[in-house]
Amino acid sequence: MNYELLVNQQRAFFNTGKTKSIEFRIEQLKKLEAVLLKNESLLYSAIYSDFKKSEFDTYTTELILIYKDIKVAIDNTREWAETKRVKSNFFNLPSDNYIIPEPLGVSLIIGAWNYPFQLTLSPFVAAISAGNTVIIKPSELASHSAKAIAEIINNNFPPEYLKVIEGGPSEMTEVLKQKFDKLFFTGSTRVGKIIYEAAAKHLTPVTLELGGKSPAFVTENCDMKITAKRLVWGKFLNAGQTCIAPDYVLVHASVKQKFLEAIVKEIVKCKYAIENNNYVQIINDKNFARLVALLDKSKICYGGKSDSNTRYIEPTVLDNISFDDPIMQEEIFGPLLPIISYTDINDVILQLQSKPKPLSCYVFTNDPKIKDKILRSLSFGGGCINDTIIHVSNHHLPFGGVGDSGTGSYHGEAGFRAFSHYKSILDKALWFETSVKYSPYSKRKLNWIKKLTR
Repeated sequence: MNYELLVNQQRAFFNTGKTKSIEFRIEQLKKLEAVLLKNESLLYSAIYSDFKKSEFDTYTTELILIYKDIKVAIDNTREWAETKRVKSNFFNLPSDNYIIPEPLGVSLIIGAWNYPFQLTLSPFVAAISAGNTVIIKPSELASHSAKAIAEIINNNFPPEYLKVIEGGPSEMTEVLKQKFDKLFFTGSTRVGKIIYEAAAKHLTPVTLELGGKSPAFVTENCDMKITAKRLVWGKFLNAGQTCIAPDYVLVHASVKQKFLEAIVKEIVKCKYAIENNNYVQIINDKNFARLVALLDKSKICYGGKSDSNTRYIEPTVLDNISFDDPIMQEEIFGPLLPIISYTDINDVILQLQSKPKPLSCYVFTNDPKIKDKILRSLSFGGGCINDTIIHVSNHHLPFGGVGDSGTGSYHGEAGFRAFSHYKSILDKALWFETSVKYSPYSKRKLNWIKKLTR
């Protein structure tokens, strides 16, 4: 494919001004919703081929979020795109001052494999809402899902407006040579740095949704039953292949044994298995081998079984882990849950402050002082108190990372902003003019300026 030609075609279409029409944007969002609904069976089939993921999990963790994003965008795009009037300062009176949201132009969205529909199409919705043209590059690792996205979009929208391109690293390298007006990437920190470097050559604004080792705190005064239930759900959803999954647990030593008993009981109760429609396989052999290599059999508290033929790893809990263990040196991205005990919350916070900033953090406690201390002491993208993962479902909460876990945010209006430029205008009246700012300068004028601006 000639990527330069494609980008030029999209830029020419953008320059016609058609995508700036609010009616056009809303019409395209409604059309996107319709074609997704029409092709739901294709989406279910494709993701099952990649993950053995059930229809229930596909709808509740992928499609429902996309449909919600579309509805929110349809209902709010007109308001988000309105010119916003702001006050003038005294020195510029009389004048009108306003901010005009405008689309950035030709955007590139690079999707992730772990939630191939939601993490690709949610930013896609935001880009359409903001009035951009879009090229999508889904992850090649979830190949069936990528093919389904390409089929749905390319068969229903003109390429000069919306286009999906498939391929691996070589195709990605060629695409990134082109000049875009916006780059949006979801994936690993390692690849995020490559994307950032490529964007810098063209001074292209970038949103990076990355990852990291997201901690979960379990304090001595938490509700243990609900803590175990919500932590187990968040960790083993999608077999742990979730960028905002709790990566490891920091549990107070006084309740560690009680906590271990509670989470093992909850795992057993859930009966995680692909045939029970509540579990998935690891995405590929490479990731399967990496996860198995992280299993220290001497520290397995529960689980540990695996099957390379089906790429299955059962939910596994590892106890007596320290920050020096191999499993703590990288984001796990799988169904392995390390447990680290602590006695002094201040010592743990001090340790975490020296580590890369994670995408999420979860705190299970009934103590408002501990909650406040953790929230104010640690920097992270976002998170929950007494729950996991569900903050991503609220479109009023901007979703994004900080530091190594990403830059920029989206969801709801934050997504519209991610694909927009806010143009500031001062519109000066012609019926009044003062000579104070013009030459010749004088001590008297300077004194007047000081009085007016202090």
